[in-house]
Amino acid sequence: MIRWEDQAAIRERLAGEQGTIVKDWGGRLAVALVYPNTYHVGMSSLGLHALYRLFNQPDDVVCERAFLDDFDPPLALESQRPLDDFAVIAFTVSYELDYFNLVAILRAAGIPLLAAERDERHPLIIAGGPAPTANPVPLSLICDAVAVGDGEVIVPALLDALRTGDRATLAGVPGLYTPIATPSGETPSVTRQPALDLDAFPVSTVVYTHDTEFGGMALVEVSRGCGRGCRFCLTGYCLRPSRERSLDVLLRQAEEGLQHRPRVGLVGAAVSDYSRIDELVAGIRALGGRIAVSSLRADSLTEPLLAALAESDTQTITLAPEAGSQRLRDAVRKGLTQAHILHAAGQAQAHGFHNLKLYFMVGLPSETDADAGAIVDLCRAVRQQFQGGISATLTPFVPKAGTPFQWAAVTPLAIVRARQRRVQSALRGLRIAARPESAEWAEVQAVLSRGDVGVARALSVCQGPTRRAWGDALASCGADPARYLGAWSPDEPLPWDAAAADAAAGADRDRLWREYQRAMDAA
Repeated sequence: MIRWEDQAAIRERLAGEQGTIVKDWGGRLAVALVYPNTYHVGMSSLGLHALYRLFNQPDDVVCERAFLDDFDPPLALESQRPLDDFAVIAFTVSYELDYFNLVAILRAAGIPLLAAERDERHPLIIAGGPAPTANPVPLSLICDAVAVGDGEVIVPALLDALRTGDRATLAGVPGLYTPIATPSGETPSVTRQPALDLDAFPVSTVVYTHDTEFGGMALVEVSRGCGRGCRFCLTGYCLRPSRERSLDVLLRQAEEGLQHRPRVGLVGAAVSDYSRIDELVAGIRALGGRIAVSSLRADSLTEPLLAALAESDTQTITLAPEAGSQRLRDAVRKGLTQAHILHAAGQAQAHGFHNLKLYFMVGLPSETDADAGAIVDLCRAVRQQFQGGISATLTPFVPKAGTPFQWAAVTPLAIVRARQRRVQSALRGLRIAARPESAEWAEVQAVLSRGDVGVARALSVCQGPTRRAWGDALASCGADPARYLGAWSPDEPLPWDAAAADAAAGADRDRLWREYQRAMDAA
């Protein structure tokens, strides 16, 4: 039974949107596009907007959005229909911890969790996004298929397969990991599908709403992937190659976005690395728009970019040194020196920015107490260059599948927490707000990141998004967390080997191992 108050709440939400796509269901393939987090978080994802546009492009497909909200049962926004009315439920997942929300949504919708327990009476369950692209195995018992790569390449072929009405045809779609469709005992394999010509696929805000983190701006994707090669980074390996959109295409998207919002948010792994960044920001300013950016690198900041941000009333500059010591930055191949970081802080001060955010990882491979202490030393030097508000986020390191650090052990919980506390205490005396992220949840994320079928089984039986429930689920399935948190041998097979990025993208196993060895040699 659908509650009238849920329908009323959705209609109120829709009334605050611009750009919503509403189609009649008659004769159309119905796809529920689900972001397994709240509406506020999900509508901040440019990937969700891109898929919403992509699925709705064919006239014979209707795609509607759903989120992790308090609607019982979960409902799609555009029609207020329950999820089990749809032929396909497509999850887009950015972070491993949202796997718990994916499970919760299916449970609340009354849909059997295990793919093996569903048939033609149930929706087809598909997942994609950065997390499952790196390692689709944790979702292998729940999803009928997992998309490995970019939706722009995979979705058209997926829709062609769905139009046949034969689910077995999914196994032939490039980029789909389909363990259920594979004969028993045979390891499924898949080749990651990157969209190489970004100009062919405009990615920008489709639905405008103020109920989101970026409600005051129009988002535009500048680039995808990253060529820097930081050894911990999923984007730099699993999402390769590094690609850019042309200046003309970006300015056209910005001009369109400025019809809806006064500010253009430029999105990419490192926006300041865009090869024509000065021309881009000058072009947007000439159109009368203000500018915001998702990410900056200290060694690629330019005066025109900083001036444009300052003129756009941007209050905060965000930089990610990742490590305090030069030794550790070199080991992770960050490519930043202290001189780069201090120069960037001085530039931020000169341009009148009010706040500076710094991101560090704690527990990186080979990190010592001295390396952690160097975070304080670096922040002290930054404080001498920047007089505004400074905050430092202390994020525990999580090894990611498909990166050189996929073999690395997770630093023990007690050590990570102790280092976070010491850094936080020391920074307090420098008038710097330290924000340690949960080391306990980082361990959960690490298990999901490097998960195998045992982790997939535990996910399917987990009774709630709590660490206790997760621990009970792992124990009931005989999956020892220590197995996923410890160092892995270079000789043992990895759960995601069959879904690893192809060698042409520069992420083959031998190359990754050589990069890992170089990191350890720098220790």
